[in-house]
Amino acid sequence: MAERKEGKLNWLERNLPEGVVVDAAWLTRRGYSTSLRSQYVSAGWLEQPTRGVYRRARGSLSWQQVVISLQALLEFPVVVGGRTALELQGYAHYLPQQAKEVLLYGPKRPPKWVNELQLAAHFAYRNDGSLFRNAAVTRSPANLNWTPGSSAGDESSSHALTVQSWGHWDWPLTLSSPERAVLELLDELPNHESFHQADMLMGGLANLRPQRLQNLLEDCRSVKVKRLFFFFADRHRHAWLKRLEKDTISLGEGKRMLAKGGRLDKAYQITVPGDLDAVR
Repeated sequence: MAERKEGKLNWLERNLPEGVVVDAAWLTRRGYSTSLRSQYVSAGWLEQPTRGVYRRARGSLSWQQVVISLQALLEFPVVVGGRTALELQGYAHYLPQQAKEVLLYGPKRPPKWVNELQLAAHFAYRNDGSLFRNAAVTRSPANLNWTPGSSAGDESSSHALTVQSWGHWDWPLTLSSPERAVLELLDELPNHESFHQADMLMGGLANLRPQRLQNLLEDCRSVKVKRLFFFFADRHRHAWLKRLEKDTISLGEGKRMLAKGGRLDKAYQITVPGDLDAVR
């Protein structure tokens, strides 16, 4: 009995790195019963940050460790997107943010326990299938044995994902590329993001990749997002705008009321704040 227990402990040391988290189902599938898990917790070999979740302790738990655990160990199809992805890639650091919210995108909602952990951030979920027709995350996008410098999506792919090294071990954190993330952010207007912040952000996106933008805009379901994108792109006149084939992207018909009491932009038939030009 002691030998079997020692063998299982050795297996955990080899296959469950310190810092990541797994759920009870992950351990059960690998032969760790409820009683054995309880013994490990009592002995201090495992800790239980919330009900049904386990880790080998190493310092405090970060939101990045939780997402990497979902992606690479629990094979949960989710990526970091929107404002959060832009911040991680250095595009949105100057945008004010009151509370730390991490935006997760995928075909299904993450487990409830992710927001039961004692973290400095809160997770918010968005179904990416409601924004993109064919760009849904359909599988776990990375594993802990990745090679830094590799990509989760090729240049022509409408998935437009990228992998970023995180932490001392260069663990893979999969997130939306800037091209995809800016569309996700525009989808948050006007309820969760402001026009003025989006305008500041778009002003700094001079290096977006036209082919990836083209794929994503053609794949995008949201007329609102596409009109907003071209509205802001026209304002900032980035070089990549000339390389987009606008005629192949459907912008729908009719007006869209996006800012109460605002002015109508005749080119894209959307209402925008009347004081938007005052802050340029």
